[in-house]
Amino acid sequence: MRKTIKALSPEAGRTDAAALRAYEADALARCAADTRQPWWRRRACAEALAGRVPQRRVAELIARVQDTGDVSEVRIALLGLLTDRPELLPWLWHEDRQRDGAYGMAEAVLGARGALGDLSAAPALAALAFDSWRHRRERGEAGLDALAARHGLEAVLAELGEDRPEDRSTRVRLRERAGEDVTDALADPDRAVAYRAQALLTDPERLRGHLAVAPTEEAKLWTLYALHRLTDDTAETRRLYDELGRPRVEVAGLDEELRAAIVHEYGQWAEERSDPRWRIEAVCTEPPPPSDPAERLRRATAALTAAGLAPKPPVSCGEENGSGDGTYDVIGYGGSDAVVFISTLGRFATGEDDDPDVRRALESAGFRWIDGAVRSTSVTGLCVYYFGSRDPLTVDTLLFYWQD
Repeated sequence: MRKTIKALSPEAGRTDAAALRAYEADALARCAADTRQPWWRRRACAEALAGRVPQRRVAELIARVQDTGDVSEVRIALLGLLTDRPELLPWLWHEDRQRDGAYGMAEAVLGARGALGDLSAAPALAALAFDSWRHRRERGEAGLDALAARHGLEAVLAELGEDRPEDRSTRVRLRERAGEDVTDALADPDRAVAYRAQALLTDPERLRGHLAVAPTEEAKLWTLYALHRLTDDTAETRRLYDELGRPRVEVAGLDEELRAAIVHEYGQWAEERSDPRWRIEAVCTEPPPPSDPAERLRRATAALTAAGLAPKPPVSCGEENGSGDGTYDVIGYGGSDAVVFISTLGRFATGEDDDPDVRRALESAGFRWIDGAVRSTSVTGLCVYYFGSRDPLTVDTLLFYWQD
């Protein structure tokens, strides 16, 4: 006996996608449109309909897409099926689409406009393609690629300006896809544009030649960063960095010990808008000597015990916060909720109240106490993801970082 759709998708996360793709299209369409069915089953049916939507079900499925009271995951999946239906365009153009707050719906609408060949969507798609979140960026890029495939590269570029970085970034990507050299974009004043441009480059010899003619220091550093990405030749990268004068971002209050710990933890994986000097410094300087985090915690616990502070067993920052991970451990002490933080990046310790007894105990055991003045130092130009933001952080947050 053939299994039913319900048997093939009995609960969320348990779907036989291959079997659904082979299932009768009309039955899948009926299920996808049936609001009495669980949303995850309806979405699975919609996804299984790719390329085979029954004509007689199109109007019913469009109605579900246009129902703002329906589940957004289902509406988005159905809209993805119907991007060959030009009758959707008036609805997609309507100003109410800008006010549809359902998660992911605005991006799906833009993507559909691109798939349907709506050139007026190009500026908004360029902004979406410039987003920091990959799923949004990919949606924007797919819409722009669909426009270019239908209308040609020049028609899409004609819809974009030169002033917005998102437009320039789109120009770079589309030019590169058309086979043009885009090394000139390494000098773009917006670091995210320059970062994305370097990620497109694939010719080490061209990059070596460009180093001599790159018009700005940052353009030279982006060139060097792209070259290192392609060759992984640290010796060459360091030699060329020396020839450039070893430029770096100077930060008042950030000494060499702190700097080394931070740059080697975050420099190469920094966010797009980071100053390229941090990225190259991470490649071209030696990391701090390795240390044993477990030994460090034993030493901290022993020091607090010797000072009569009754430390509790150390826990990771993830355990302390109930989830996530980061770059510090926590040791509670005494009879209250007082805690001290021990960084995993080196011999750094701090506490919320700068308890002098705790500070003396840990300093006597070789730790470095990070006081309020140092903790508040902002590390300029080093953008790190932190709870949705991608901006420079303080020494405190970088040494004692936690992310859910």
